[in-house]
Amino acid sequence: MNKKLNCLTNYIFIFKKGFNFSQDGPGNRLVYHLQGCNFKCKWCTNPESMAFPGENSIKYQVGELVDEAVKCRPMFFEGGGVTLTGGEPTYQFENVLCLLKALKKEKINTAIETNGSHKHLFKLIPYIDNLIMDFKHFDEDTHILYTGHSLKQTKENLKMLSEQKIKVLIRTPVISGINADPYGFANYFSALDCKSFSFELLPYHEFGKAKWREKYEIQNGFITKETLDKFKEVYANCGLNVINT
Repeated sequence: MNKKLNCLTNYIFIFKKGFNFSQDGPGNRLVYHLQGCNFKCKWCTNPESMAFPGENSIKYQVGELVDEAVKCRPMFFEGGGVTLTGGEPTYQFENVLCLLKALKKEKINTAIETNGSHKHLFKLIPYIDNLIMDFKHFDEDTHILYTGHSLKQTKENLKMLSEQKIKVLIRTPVISGINADPYGFANYFSALDCKSFSFELLPYHEFGKAKWREKYEIQNGFITKETLDKFKEVYANCGLNVINT
Protein backbone atom coordinates (compact mmCIF):
# COMPACT_ATOMS: atom_id res chain seq x y z
CA MET A 1 0.00 0.00 0.00
CA ASN A 2 1.22 3.48 -0.82
CA LYS A 3 2.03 5.17 2.55
CA LYS A 4 2.75 8.67 1.29
CA LEU A 5 -0.87 9.80 1.06
CA ASN A 6 -2.65 10.22 4.39
CA CYS A 7 -6.06 9.75 2.77
CA LEU A 8 -5.55 6.08 1.90
CA THR A 9 -7.61 4.97 4.91
CA ASN A 10 -10.61 7.01 3.73
CA TYR A 11 -13.55 5.09 2.31
CA ILE A 12 -15.03 4.95 -1.17
CA PHE A 13 -18.48 3.41 -1.61
CA ILE A 14 -18.82 1.08 -4.62
CA PHE A 15 -21.88 -0.83 -5.81
CA LYS A 16 -20.24 -2.86 -8.58
CA LYS A 17 -16.79 -3.66 -9.90
CA GLY A 18 -15.29 -5.88 -12.59
CA PHE A 19 -13.29 -6.01 -15.80
CA ASN A 20 -14.47 -4.45 -19.04
CA PHE A 21 -12.64 -4.32 -22.37
CA SER A 22 -12.47 -1.07 -24.36
CA GLN A 23 -15.88 0.30 -23.34
CA ASP A 24 -14.82 2.64 -20.55
CA GLY A 25 -11.36 3.59 -21.75
CA PRO A 26 -8.69 1.76 -23.74
CA GLY A 27 -7.67 -1.85 -23.26
CA ASN A 28 -8.71 -4.23 -20.50
CA ARG A 29 -9.87 -2.23 -17.50
CA LEU A 30 -10.81 -2.72 -13.89
CA VAL A 31 -14.01 -0.69 -13.61
CA TYR A 32 -15.28 0.64 -10.29
CA HIS A 33 -18.91 1.80 -10.21
CA LEU A 34 -19.12 4.38 -7.44
CA GLN A 35 -22.22 4.94 -5.36
CA GLY A 36 -24.07 8.25 -5.36
CA CYS A 37 -25.15 10.66 -8.09
CA ASN A 38 -26.31 14.27 -8.17
CA PHE A 39 -28.29 13.63 -11.38
CA LYS A 40 -31.58 11.72 -11.44
CA CYS A 41 -31.78 10.82 -15.13
CA LYS A 42 -35.15 9.31 -15.95
CA TRP A 43 -33.54 6.67 -18.19
CA CYS A 44 -30.71 5.73 -15.80
CA THR A 45 -29.28 2.25 -16.34
CA ASN A 46 -28.17 2.03 -12.71
CA PRO A 47 -30.92 3.65 -10.61
CA GLU A 48 -29.59 1.77 -7.58
CA SER A 49 -26.53 4.01 -7.75
CA MET A 50 -28.35 7.30 -7.12
CA ALA A 51 -28.75 7.24 -3.33
CA PHE A 52 -25.77 7.59 -1.01
CA PRO A 53 -24.45 5.51 0.62
CA GLY A 54 -27.08 3.19 -0.86
CA GLU A 55 -28.48 -0.11 0.33
CA ASN A 56 -26.07 -2.47 -1.41
CA SER A 57 -22.83 -0.54 -1.74
CA ILE A 58 -19.62 -1.81 -0.16
CA LYS A 59 -17.10 0.58 1.34
CA TYR A 60 -13.42 0.12 0.55
CA GLN A 61 -10.46 2.02 1.87
CA VAL A 62 -8.71 3.94 -0.89
CA GLY A 63 -5.54 1.99 -0.16
CA GLU A 64 -7.38 -1.31 -0.65
CA LEU A 65 -8.43 -0.26 -4.14
CA VAL A 66 -4.89 0.83 -5.00
CA ASP A 67 -3.54 -2.52 -3.81
CA GLU A 68 -6.17 -4.35 -5.87
CA ALA A 69 -5.26 -2.35 -8.97
CA VAL A 70 -1.56 -3.05 -8.49
CA LYS A 71 -2.25 -6.79 -8.20
CA CYS A 72 -4.35 -6.61 -11.38
CA ARG A 73 -1.62 -4.83 -13.34
CA PRO A 74 -0.80 -7.94 -15.47
CA MET A 75 -4.42 -7.83 -16.71
CA PHE A 76 -4.14 -4.26 -18.01
CA PHE A 77 -3.17 -5.25 -21.53
CA GLU A 78 -3.58 -3.05 -24.62
CA GLY A 79 -3.29 0.16 -22.61
CA GLY A 80 -5.72 -0.88 -19.90
CA GLY A 81 -5.99 0.35 -16.36
CA VAL A 82 -8.61 1.55 -13.88
CA THR A 83 -11.87 3.32 -14.74
CA LEU A 84 -14.06 5.16 -12.24
CA THR A 85 -17.70 5.47 -13.24
CA GLY A 86 -20.98 5.41 -11.39
CA GLY A 87 -23.25 6.62 -10.34
CA GLU A 88 -21.20 9.78 -10.49
CA PRO A 89 -17.61 9.37 -9.27
CA THR A 90 -17.20 13.06 -8.43
CA TYR A 91 -20.00 12.67 -5.86
CA GLN A 92 -17.23 11.25 -3.64
CA PHE A 93 -14.84 13.91 -4.82
CA GLU A 94 -12.08 14.14 -2.20
CA ASN A 95 -11.58 10.40 -1.90
CA VAL A 96 -11.71 9.97 -5.68
CA LEU A 97 -8.98 12.61 -5.95
CA CYS A 98 -6.92 10.64 -3.43
CA LEU A 99 -7.44 7.40 -5.37
CA LEU A 100 -6.47 8.96 -8.69
CA LYS A 101 -3.31 10.45 -7.18
CA ALA A 102 -2.34 7.08 -5.72
CA LEU A 103 -2.98 5.24 -8.99
CA LYS A 104 -0.83 7.73 -10.88
CA LYS A 105 1.98 7.20 -8.36
CA GLU A 106 1.77 3.53 -9.33
CA LYS A 107 1.84 4.51 -13.03
CA ILE A 108 -1.56 2.90 -13.62
CA ASN A 109 -3.61 4.26 -16.52
CA THR A 110 -6.74 6.04 -15.27
CA ALA A 111 -10.09 6.89 -16.78
CA ILE A 112 -13.15 8.56 -15.35
CA GLU A 113 -16.69 8.79 -16.69
CA THR A 114 -18.48 11.83 -15.29
CA ASN A 115 -21.46 14.06 -15.93
CA GLY A 116 -19.02 16.96 -15.75
CA SER A 117 -21.02 18.96 -13.23
CA HIS A 118 -18.51 19.27 -10.38
CA LYS A 119 -17.16 22.79 -9.93
CA HIS A 120 -13.71 21.46 -9.01
CA LEU A 121 -13.43 18.98 -11.88
CA PHE A 122 -10.14 20.51 -12.98
CA LYS A 123 -8.44 19.38 -9.77
CA LEU A 124 -8.76 15.83 -11.12
CA ILE A 125 -7.45 16.50 -14.62
CA PRO A 126 -3.70 16.05 -13.87
CA TYR A 127 -4.42 12.51 -12.66
CA ILE A 128 -6.75 11.38 -15.48
CA ASP A 129 -5.44 9.76 -18.65
CA ASN A 130 -8.86 9.31 -20.28
CA LEU A 131 -11.72 11.70 -19.59
CA ILE A 132 -15.20 10.57 -20.59
CA MET A 133 -18.00 13.10 -20.13
CA ASP A 134 -21.70 12.48 -20.53
CA PHE A 135 -23.61 15.31 -22.21
CA LYS A 136 -27.32 14.64 -22.22
CA HIS A 137 -28.90 17.83 -23.54
CA PHE A 138 -27.93 21.29 -24.77
CA ASP A 139 -30.98 23.09 -23.32
CA GLU A 140 -30.98 24.10 -19.65
CA ASP A 141 -34.71 23.72 -18.94
CA THR A 142 -35.00 20.36 -20.70
CA HIS A 143 -31.86 19.13 -18.94
CA ILE A 144 -33.34 20.01 -15.54
CA LEU A 145 -36.64 18.35 -16.47
CA TYR A 146 -35.07 14.99 -17.31
CA THR A 147 -32.02 14.92 -15.00
CA GLY A 148 -33.11 17.06 -12.06
CA HIS A 149 -29.93 19.14 -12.34
CA SER A 150 -28.67 22.30 -13.99
CA LEU A 151 -26.46 22.11 -17.06
CA LYS A 152 -24.58 25.34 -16.38
CA GLN A 153 -21.49 23.93 -14.63
CA THR A 154 -21.16 21.12 -17.17
CA LYS A 155 -21.16 23.69 -19.97
CA GLU A 156 -18.63 25.83 -18.13
CA ASN A 157 -16.34 22.84 -17.65
CA LEU A 158 -16.67 21.86 -21.32
CA LYS A 159 -15.78 25.40 -22.34
CA MET A 160 -12.61 25.32 -20.21
CA LEU A 161 -11.70 21.84 -21.45
CA SER A 162 -12.00 23.03 -25.05
CA GLU A 163 -9.94 26.14 -24.37
CA GLN A 164 -7.19 24.08 -22.76
CA LYS A 165 -7.41 21.50 -25.57
CA ILE A 166 -7.84 18.60 -23.18
CA LYS A 167 -8.88 15.35 -24.82
CA VAL A 168 -12.43 14.38 -23.93
CA LEU A 169 -14.75 11.64 -25.16
CA ILE A 170 -18.26 13.09 -25.01
CA ARG A 171 -21.05 10.54 -24.75
CA THR A 172 -24.66 11.33 -25.52
CA PRO A 173 -27.56 8.92 -25.07
CA VAL A 174 -29.89 9.67 -27.98
CA ILE A 175 -33.52 9.36 -26.88
CA SER A 176 -36.55 9.87 -29.09
CA GLY A 177 -38.80 12.67 -27.88
CA ILE A 178 -36.19 14.05 -25.48
CA ASN A 179 -32.94 14.95 -27.20
CA ALA A 180 -33.02 13.50 -30.73
CA ASP A 181 -32.10 16.88 -32.22
CA PRO A 182 -28.71 16.68 -33.95
CA TYR A 183 -28.81 20.33 -35.01
CA GLY A 184 -29.28 21.54 -31.45
CA PHE A 185 -26.23 19.60 -30.26
CA ALA A 186 -24.16 20.54 -33.30
CA ASN A 187 -24.98 24.24 -32.92
CA TYR A 188 -23.85 24.16 -29.30
CA PHE A 189 -20.60 22.30 -29.97
CA SER A 190 -19.82 24.39 -33.05
CA ALA A 191 -19.45 27.39 -30.75
CA LEU A 192 -16.57 25.61 -28.96
CA ASP A 193 -13.13 24.62 -30.17
CA CYS A 194 -13.76 20.87 -30.34
CA LYS A 195 -10.51 19.75 -31.93
CA SER A 196 -9.59 17.83 -28.76
CA PHE A 197 -13.06 16.31 -28.40
CA SER A 198 -14.46 13.10 -29.83
CA PHE A 199 -18.10 12.10 -29.70
CA GLU A 200 -19.91 8.84 -29.02
CA LEU A 201 -23.63 8.54 -29.76
CA LEU A 202 -25.45 5.91 -27.71
CA PRO A 203 -28.88 4.79 -28.96
CA TYR A 204 -31.47 4.58 -26.19
CA HIS A 205 -31.92 1.20 -24.50
CA GLU A 206 -33.86 -0.14 -21.53
CA PHE A 207 -31.25 -2.41 -19.96
CA GLY A 208 -31.86 -0.86 -16.53
CA LYS A 209 -35.65 -0.54 -16.67
CA ALA A 210 -36.32 -3.61 -14.53
CA LYS A 211 -34.22 -2.16 -11.71
CA TRP A 212 -36.41 0.90 -11.24
CA ARG A 213 -38.56 0.83 -8.09
CA GLU A 214 -40.35 4.01 -9.08
CA LYS A 215 -42.38 4.29 -12.26
CA TYR A 216 -40.16 4.25 -15.33
CA GLU A 217 -41.25 7.37 -17.17
CA ILE A 218 -39.55 7.10 -20.56
CA GLN A 219 -41.96 5.95 -23.26
CA ASN A 220 -41.07 5.24 -26.90
CA GLY A 221 -37.48 6.33 -26.40
CA PHE A 222 -35.94 4.08 -29.03
CA ILE A 223 -34.44 5.75 -32.09
CA THR A 224 -34.15 4.51 -35.66
CA LYS A 225 -30.96 3.86 -37.59
CA GLU A 226 -31.91 6.83 -39.76
CA THR A 227 -31.92 9.12 -36.71
CA LEU A 228 -28.51 7.90 -35.61
CA ASP A 229 -27.13 8.29 -39.13
CA LYS A 230 -28.52 11.83 -39.26
CA PHE A 231 -26.67 12.69 -36.04
CA LYS A 232 -23.45 11.38 -37.52
CA GLU A 233 -23.99 13.31 -40.76
CA VAL A 234 -24.76 16.61 -39.00
CA TYR A 235 -21.83 16.21 -36.61
CA ALA A 236 -19.46 15.40 -39.47
CA ASN A 237 -20.64 18.43 -41.43
CA CYS A 238 -19.73 20.57 -38.41
CA GLY A 239 -16.27 19.01 -38.16
CA LEU A 240 -17.08 17.00 -35.04
CA ASN A 241 -15.24 13.70 -34.70
CA VAL A 242 -17.74 10.88 -34.12
CA ILE A 243 -16.34 7.50 -33.13
CA ASN A 244 -18.19 4.34 -34.08
CA THR A 245 -18.88 1.85 -31.30
